[in-house]
Amino acid sequence: MSVPDVATRLAPFTTLRLGGPARSVVAAASAAAVVDALRSADVAGEPVLLLGGGSNVVIADEGWPGTVVRVTSTGRAVERRDDGSVLLTVEAGEDWDEVVAASVADGLGGLECLSGIPGRTGATPVQNVGAYGVEIAELLVDVDLYDRRVGVVREHVPAAELGLGYRTSSLKGRDDAIVLRVRFVLSADGASAPIRYPELAGALGVEPGSRVPAAAAREAVLGLRAGKGMVLDPADHDTWSAGSFFTNPVLPEADAPGDGPRWTAGPGLVKLPAAWLIEQAGFRRGHPGPGGRVALSGKHVLALTNRGDGTTADLLVLAREVRDGVRERFGIDLVAEPVLIHCRF
Repeated sequence: MSVPDVATRLAPFTTLRLGGPARSVVAAASAAAVVDALRSADVAGEPVLLLGGGSNVVIADEGWPGTVVRVTSTGRAVERRDDGSVLLTVEAGEDWDEVVAASVADGLGGLECLSGIPGRTGATPVQNVGAYGVEIAELLVDVDLYDRRVGVVREHVPAAELGLGYRTSSLKGRDDAIVLRVRFVLSADGASAPIRYPELAGALGVEPGSRVPAAAAREAVLGLRAGKGMVLDPADHDTWSAGSFFTNPVLPEADAPGDGPRWTAGPGLVKLPAAWLIEQAGFRRGHPGPGGRVALSGKHVLALTNRGDGTTADLLVLAREVRDGVRERFGIDLVAEPVLIHCRF
């Protein structure tokens, strides 16, 4: 059953601690409750915003002019398969890092490089979440979706039908296909996915391509993320963010700066580190926005942070400043990674 939440301000439900009020907030503690809340709002003609962990959204100071449905469903199931792999089924409202921690504790490998990422499990295929050389697309089997257009639940929608790409999918930016449940295939040998990311390989003291105990990879990833302010800490304003605010731009190799770092991103394409572009454009860690109320993280220039009394408007001013600085220096347009709700930069 869906339960109305007493609070209506959305800031407490986001990792940025930003966002104005909603007309009503409903906590949906099961997949059925999510569907029920959405159906009720749709029948009433009420605008609906679906909110999970609030870790990848920037919500306007004006808030949301309708109902917010908070997905709080929980539940996990493990199925051993004949080929030796494991099928992990997770409800959309499960805390993502708790899912990763539990999988590692159960001797399962595959998710460990995605440790420390805030948010709910249902958002991971929408964003095709990735970190340290691993993406959800590599592990995702299928999802259960609620199709608001026709009012039905579609079960076992294959990952191949979701248009998974770099930090995106065919679900991103849509409000008519709602993830209710997610399934991943993992290894049962307790070993990590191959360590591809040089920084992580260095922290583990192994060669790229090596596999290590999943628990060791998770510990190393958490250490690296904490050093960049990317592990939530209520006492540390450097973590009051939506994670990386800008995606790493992908562009034709001929258009890339000649002296910058890059990775191959397909035939004739390269991916550039947004953090390097930002730093080369003259921005440093801790660079302040309006009145110092917001700032680039003191640990990592990719994170835009709320210093405690910021507003969404302040944050967007800073985002524009960084975007425009990179455009002026390199002629490259940075794209926001979080979803912007009733606002834009």
